[in-house]
Amino acid sequence: MAVFHTIDLDFEEVGQGTPVVLLHGFPLNRSTWYPLIPFLKDKARLIMPDLRGFGRSPAGDEPSTMRLMAEDVAVLVRKLGLKKFIMAGHSMGGYISLAFAQAYPQHLCGLALVASMATDDSPEKRQARFKTIENVKKHGSEVLAKDMPLRLTSDVDLQKKLSEIIGGENPKAIINALKGMADRPDYTDVLPSIQSPTVIVAGQKDVVISKERIDVMVRLLQKNWVVEVPNGGHMPMMEAPETVANAIIDLIKMA
Repeated sequence: MAVFHTIDLDFEEVGQGTPVVLLHGFPLNRSTWYPLIPFLKDKARLIMPDLRGFGRSPAGDEPSTMRLMAEDVAVLVRKLGLKKFIMAGHSMGGYISLAFAQAYPQHLCGLALVASMATDDSPEKRQARFKTIENVKKHGSEVLAKDMPLRLTSDVDLQKKLSEIIGGENPKAIINALKGMADRPDYTDVLPSIQSPTVIVAGQKDVVISKERIDVMVRLLQKNWVVEVPNGGHMPMMEAPETVANAIIDLIKMA
């Protein structure tokens, strides 16, 4: 039996109603979910953790595998006494959500995969992650803060905001997460077993997640629908927060 060295995640809670656990993407923090708060605070109990090493959460010394980060989340929801809840994961947070769904399907009454996918890295993408690790070791988080926001969104103001977030993140956490994503398994075989309703939120102009990767999830998930964000990139919850909030509200109605 695997032993996981979990950590206590720093988190925020806002609102009341159906519990919704929001898992942010790489290399960001919980603040990326803040734009949803005005639309959801009267309908949902939003639980927004900083994943290990990001934001205000401590970093571990080992690669941040998707399963390990899912176990961190499992510790948090147990601490909060949550039995059933909706989970929404953005990008890397979506990978973690699928790892959680594989290990703890009984806890999910709804799932939102936001600008995410179930397939693993191509060999080229995997090599690119290890190259990024070397760059971060040499130059710190600033190396990502400079160029990465340009791939995440075409919104210039949002690019500046994302650059500030990324530049403030812990290089150790970034490196550990890159290792974890590079070695993550293919989760497509998990998709047919997910019983909870699942919404796939996709940015129309997302250059990170291809339509082919979205189609894989649509084909294999039992109960799913797609919400496309017109002109949206890889940050739908910041580019079109009301649209993403409405998708989560639809999940709440089914819970």
